[in-house]
Amino acid sequence: MNSSFEKFPKMEVQVIDLFSGCGGMSYGFQNAKTNSICYDVLGGLDIDKHANNTYRRMLRRPALDMDVRSLVERPKLDAALKEWGYSSRRPLILIGCAPCQGFSSHRKKDRRSDDRNELIAAFAEIVAMLQPELVLMENVPELLQQKHWHYYEAFKNRVQQEQYIVRSRILNLASYDVPQERYRALVMASRDSLKIEMPLPTREPSAFRTVRDAISHLSSLAPGEACPNDPMHVTSKHRPETVNLLSLIPKDGGSRSALPAGVGPECHTRVDGFRDVYGRLWWDRPAVAITARCRTPSCGRFTHPEQNRGLSVREAALLQGFPAEYQFEGPFDDKYKQIGNAVAPMFAENLAIHIDSSWFGNAHKTDFSDDVQAPIMKSISSGLAGRKRQIRLAEKQVVAA
Repeated sequence: MNSSFEKFPKMEVQVIDLFSGCGGMSYGFQNAKTNSICYDVLGGLDIDKHANNTYRRMLRRPALDMDVRSLVERPKLDAALKEWGYSSRRPLILIGCAPCQGFSSHRKKDRRSDDRNELIAAFAEIVAMLQPELVLMENVPELLQQKHWHYYEAFKNRVQQEQYIVRSRILNLASYDVPQERYRALVMASRDSLKIEMPLPTREPSAFRTVRDAISHLSSLAPGEACPNDPMHVTSKHRPETVNLLSLIPKDGGSRSALPAGVGPECHTRVDGFRDVYGRLWWDRPAVAITARCRTPSCGRFTHPEQNRGLSVREAALLQGFPAEYQFEGPFDDKYKQIGNAVAPMFAENLAIHIDSSWFGNAHKTDFSDDVQAPIMKSISSGLAGRKRQIRLAEKQVVAA
């Protein structure tokens, strides 16, 4: 080999992560193994001080304790850019995964407005001010539902004024190596249509990573016990009656429907709903969507497949696609909140690799037929089963091709 030969240098692309939380999206980009792009994660911004502490610890980058809405004032934006070390001479990817609770289906009976939904409008203004090469937004599918469509449409219209092309699609993150059935809306915007090719699935349903893949190697714990070798492998200390109830739930996917009559909270027997409450995860399926309340068996199917307890912090993090070495700062409950609110790092890493291929012409072209181009009229939660079948069929066809 000619000793004078030098490999073509990678393009350096800056990444700024607004609503950065504990760093799931940033971590995925920072650790993506790419051929042509070197992602330089400059830092993040969030109002959650504990999440910011986690971000600083794990990313070794600044996480600003700020409300994103303050950045629409140019002096404050300039100060933030200076602290991040931003350069206008290098390409920028701007990430804006606004808090999703205001859109979540869990709020469908709550008619109050939620000012968190206004954060998307602020994000659009920052896009207009910074003119990034690529804009990424991940959120719950309800963002694209009729009820919330005007927030998304306002964002879309504002960035289209700046000549951006906007695409949105609902993805199952289990198709991107996350051991969890987590359906999310992905929004991409750029002036270059080749730079907003939607990522193709990396796994078909028969090869989804499972709960067993993710957490079966961890040591057994009693409720309230902590692993001496991993401070994140610690669980809630349940009440004796809760432990007794969980002991009656069949192992490996059992639900409260198997409980004897009169056992369990009376409110759950009166209402035909919330069927996953006190349910166990299945070993050989992906987990259900991990939420901020995933430590609590009474909040969903968050009971260990065999042990009579809820998930440990480490188990929740692994199911959310965090690496085994990730450490979370803050109080016990706040660690679960950070994990449940995070963008799954495994998905972010796959997205970063896909962008690398797309920008340099090696990615498959995706048509617009699976994009969400009009508001979803039906309830996301009630209509998700049918949509799951459609998405899985499309994913099988893509992988087979």
